[in-house]
Amino acid sequence: MRKKGKLTGETIGQNYALEYGVNTIEIHADVMNDQHVVLLVDDLIATGDTAIAAVGLLRCTGALVKDAAFVIDLHAIGGAAKLEVEEGVAVSTLMTLDEH
Repeated sequence: MRKKGKLTGETIGQNYALEYGVNTIEIHADVMNDQHVVLLVDDLIATGDTAIAAVGLLRCTGALVKDAAFVIDLHAIGGAAKLEVEEGVAVSTLMTLDEH
C-alpha cells in the first residue's frame, strides 16, 4: 500500500481526509482477495484516518481485516479508539504517548 502514483500496474485507491486537504492511498488491484486475512501494520496512529482508509481499501479487495498494529499511538488524538469503534479492528501498540 502506497501513496497515489507510487505503484506500477493497475491499482485501486481510497481517498482520506487530512487537516489541510485530501490524500489517496493505493494498492495493486490483484494483490488481495477474499482468501486473505490481513494484519495492518504502520509506525504511527494519530487521527486514524489513514488507517481507516487502508482498512476500507483492503476490504474492497475482499480481504478480512480484524487487527492492526502500530509502534506508536498518539492516544490523546483518539485514532486507535476511532479505528476500533468505526471499523471493528482490534488495535495493538508498542508505545502509547499521552499529551502532557
